[in-house]
Amino acid sequence: MALHIVLFEPEIPQNTGNIARTCAAIGATLHLVHPLGYSMDEKHLKRAGLDYWHLLTILEYESVETFLESHKDDNLFFFTTKAHQLYCEVQYPQEAYLIFGKESAGISESILVDHEASCVRIPMREEARSLNLSNTAAIAAYEYMRQQQFPSLLQAGTLHRLSWGEAK
Repeated sequence: MALHIVLFEPEIPQNTGNIARTCAAIGATLHLVHPLGYSMDEKHLKRAGLDYWHLLTILEYESVETFLESHKDDNLFFFTTKAHQLYCEVQYPQEAYLIFGKESAGISESILVDHEASCVRIPMREEARSLNLSNTAAIAAYEYMRQQQFPSLLQAGTLHRLSWGEAK
């Protein structure tokens, strides 16, 4: 399994911290594409990621163009409210890059046009502008993991059923 979560120019440290925590929990690589709207030392970023940083692989890129050039032959999926295809209709390959835009503007229109066949969306009410970035990344990451049958996350004997009122 090789899941990559890519954030183009993220602006809110708490979102990146939450996404980092999700990546750490499932073994995904986090790619941060500059410019960032915060410092990597920011306390809100570290607090949101809690004590999961040692489980995380983070790669950084100086620009969106640098990232796209470096990964032009990879399986890229661009999450946008403008896509026709739903995120759960895609059959994700073994190695996939799930790409999310900055909180204030999403992914550049020109990039979406150039990669229209790889654009996907998460359905929501028409009146809603968008979902929170960290929620969107988690939804997408777990759909990928579900399709891959949760590699290395489900181990025999680790799932237990609790009856109501039963404490462990």
